[in-house]
Amino acid sequence: MASPERNRREALIYHAKPKPGKIKIVPTKRYSSQRDLSLAYSPGVAEPCKEIAANPDDVYRYTTKGNLVAVISNGTAVLGLGNIGPLASKPVMEGKGLLFKIFADLDVFDIEVDANDPEAFIETVKRIAPTFGGINLEDIKAPEAFEIERRLKAELDIPVMHDDQHGTAIISGAALLNALELANKKIDEVCIVVSGAGSAAVSCVNMYLSLGVKLSNVWMFDIDGLITTDRTGLSREQMRFARDPKQIRSMAAAMEGADMFLGLSAPNIVSQDMLRSMAPDPIVFAMANPDPEIRYDMAMEARKDIIMATGRSDFPNQVNNVLGFPFIFRGALDVRATEINEAMKLAAVHALAALAKESVPEQVNIAYGETKLNFGRDYILPKPFDPRLISTLPPAVARAAMETGVAKEPIEDWIRYEAELLDRMNADNKMVRLLLNRARTNPKRLVYAEADQLDVLKAAQIVYDEGIAHPILLGREQRIRELMAEIEFEGNVMIIDPKAESQSERMDQYAAALWARRRRKGMTEYDAKRLVRERNYFASLMVEMGDADCMITGQSRTYPSSIRPILEIIDRGRDINHVATTNMMITDRGPMFISDTSINIDPTAETLAEIAMMTARTVRLFGIEPVVAMISYTNFGDGKHPESSKVKQAVEIIHSQAPELLIDGEIQVDFALNQDMLTDKFPFSKLAGRKVNTLIFPNLTAANATYKLMKELNKYDSIGPIIMGLDKPVHVIQFGASVEEMVNMSAVSVVDAQQKQRYDEKMAQIQGF
Repeated sequence: MASPERNRREALIYHAKPKPGKIKIVPTKRYSSQRDLSLAYSPGVAEPCKEIAANPDDVYRYTTKGNLVAVISNGTAVLGLGNIGPLASKPVMEGKGLLFKIFADLDVFDIEVDANDPEAFIETVKRIAPTFGGINLEDIKAPEAFEIERRLKAELDIPVMHDDQHGTAIISGAALLNALELANKKIDEVCIVVSGAGSAAVSCVNMYLSLGVKLSNVWMFDIDGLITTDRTGLSREQMRFARDPKQIRSMAAAMEGADMFLGLSAPNIVSQDMLRSMAPDPIVFAMANPDPEIRYDMAMEARKDIIMATGRSDFPNQVNNVLGFPFIFRGALDVRATEINEAMKLAAVHALAALAKESVPEQVNIAYGETKLNFGRDYILPKPFDPRLISTLPPAVARAAMETGVAKEPIEDWIRYEAELLDRMNADNKMVRLLLNRARTNPKRLVYAEADQLDVLKAAQIVYDEGIAHPILLGREQRIRELMAEIEFEGNVMIIDPKAESQSERMDQYAAALWARRRRKGMTEYDAKRLVRERNYFASLMVEMGDADCMITGQSRTYPSSIRPILEIIDRGRDINHVATTNMMITDRGPMFISDTSINIDPTAETLAEIAMMTARTVRLFGIEPVVAMISYTNFGDGKHPESSKVKQAVEIIHSQAPELLIDGEIQVDFALNQDMLTDKFPFSKLAGRKVNTLIFPNLTAANATYKLMKELNKYDSIGPIIMGLDKPVHVIQFGASVEEMVNMSAVSVVDAQQKQRYDEKMAQIQGF
């Protein structure tokens, strides 16, 4: 793990480079001509102004108000930093805006208000409220936060929510419902001990009361002990939970026989003995961050029957507010709700709880390195990467708004609405995050064959820090160490110099192995001894001989020179005739796979068919169901040429060998990507009504040019080339690849190694029987 000082530097660089901050404003209309500008501003802009003046509701028709949320703070309770003021809170507010965008496609202006006085803050927010469709209050200290939210909700006609209060309440409420079901306990009978009496704790318990918990069964403690009626300085909200001062006073005593512990306070204040004193099947939500009230491993050691949740992502059942606030505001704004009321929050609770009990998409299992996530003690909440959240929570919230009469624009076509929600998420696909997360679940030994290149070393540092892989640095050791000092590389990683005397024994073994493979293909023993000194041969042999799990090369050399040693050493997979590559492009419409981008110059129909089926398997590796278009300059036989004919023949081969695969062609690329055009002109196609996510091109020039055009002109991220068809996970990146591209390809290599390991283990089991 990186040192605190390194983490500090990286965090500062992340926020400062290449542009300060994390969010920006992007035009949504054309602006290339004078006519465009005259429509965007004077004189054309006067027309929507007049319409809105005549009918104020038209502001939702002609402006961004309906998709714009204000994230507003005065900086009085920022994370664990306390009252650091509005300016210092801005990075957090920008981060919240980022989450709104990537999870629910909501635009955000972050507003930092220099006003500690609640009246001044309320007045400021009220005056700027016409700009926004909703207001997310953030990091405002209690008890002022309660009054600020109450007043703004009462005095504004747009949704207002203080996420610090209600976000945790909603997510933990869903977790509580599912935990009670697993523990076979009734909600109106459970006894709850609460550590913490701030806004989050109070709101959580209020939510539990709405769900059916009895007030008489709640014991709330803060730093001064039990909340009692004889204490002074308590807020009106806290006084609701005050007990008789003659009753039990210590939290340890209160936990004896209790059914649930809720912690939103401080780390390491709960002991194993306190857990042991609780009732059978205790529910423990220890949500102090970053360190919970009791460590997860200690809790599991104390009680085998425990159902536990924390605020951390490295333990099961993370109570993460990102499961709630983006989708709650999405649903509220989509029906133009005038508020976020209790019914809408409860709808989100029940929708989350229900989603955790449904079958988990393979994409989520892949992201978290699970064979199959199932509802149970270690899975009582959906995962943040679950793609169903966007199509599940907003409709539930919108329906509740409509049923309670606060929706000014009710939804009539729910099927269309859910489709629109899914389309929104293509604007920022989670594929890279899923990929990195999956790699972290089981990191592998990854050889960097060009570790004496500065950018390669930077990528290796990130991979090491993030726990994506265990880097092995190949190259001139002195040069590598010089570069490590230059970038202040931290971490205990292996460095191997193939030309060093210390590697002579390994070199002899590798040379013998190489000669054994190539001696009947023109290679002499002398050639083998010479070639193993070259890093791509050496790295490939490390993987082949089991001294490493996967390999990355190609940053400083041409693709042909980099891949040649690999193809001489690494065998093709079972029943594979040709090796090929695919690139995954992260586009506005979602991930798009393009093949073959690097190897087969002019494939035959049979080779094209094999490339298509290998690509389909690779797409499924990422948890996506492939929808494949075989690209040509013709559509379904409207031209006669050997190139289009071979594409047509490849499709016929696939239809006969894999009829279940959604693939068709030959087809022009615009028809493949435009569903309306395709369905209108070629309704017979297997692709009609489908969203194509995979393009197979008839030759290398077309595929390579297409992916590079997309990368440069549209600035789409590219992951690849991903080599398909080899028996071992080795990958060649593009010459001059960026640090980010190398990090992503490192994750691909690790995931590839994970997959091949599972396949080998499965085959060993079959052969064992």
